[in-house]
Amino acid sequence: MIDSNEIIGLTAGVLTTAAFVPQVYKTWKSKSAESLSLTMYLVFFVGIILWLIYGIHIKSLAMIFANAVTGFLTLLLIFFKLRYK
Repeated sequence: MIDSNEIIGLTAGVLTTAAFVPQVYKTWKSKSAESLSLTMYLVFFVGIILWLIYGIHIKSLAMIFANAVTGFLTLLLIFFKLRYK
């Protein structure tokens, strides 16, 4: 059974991860990433990967799920930034 702390973590993870979806969609549809900061997204991606590793280490489903999905979405934005220069 999932404890209340994991439920809070999963809820936070869903909300913070979902916040990236509109940016990914907008960038994909417009084929423009001019306004995105590559440096910011690269640093953010490294941080997300470290949080993912930490989540795996402490066996936190919420941290693993949220950071895996956010990492993927961030990687998409980095790809778009490089592709749609």
